[in-house]
Amino acid sequence: AQQPGTPLSDQEYHQFFRSLRVAHRASTACLFRMLYGCQHPMIQRLDEYENHGVIPEGPICSALPGTPFFHDFCTFSFYRCTRKKYFIKV
Repeated sequence: AQQPGTPLSDQEYHQFFRSLRVAHRASTACLFRMLYGCQHPMIQRLDEYENHGVIPEGPICSALPGTPFFHDFCTFSFYRCTRKKYFIKV
């Protein structure tokens, strides 16, 4: 069992996003996030699922060149959505 608040493994990410890939569901989830924000219950459930039940508090560290950290998980998720890089982990 993973520790609460830790990111999903590569295999878990594959499973997590597999359901979102069908018919552009990933971009739909991102659009929903942009329209309603990270405080919407559905978005919070997705974020919790992605992080083993706990949405990490900021700052969120990143291995991305030029973007070493994000203020919080919500900011990180918006970054992934706007860049269409759904599989980026921290």
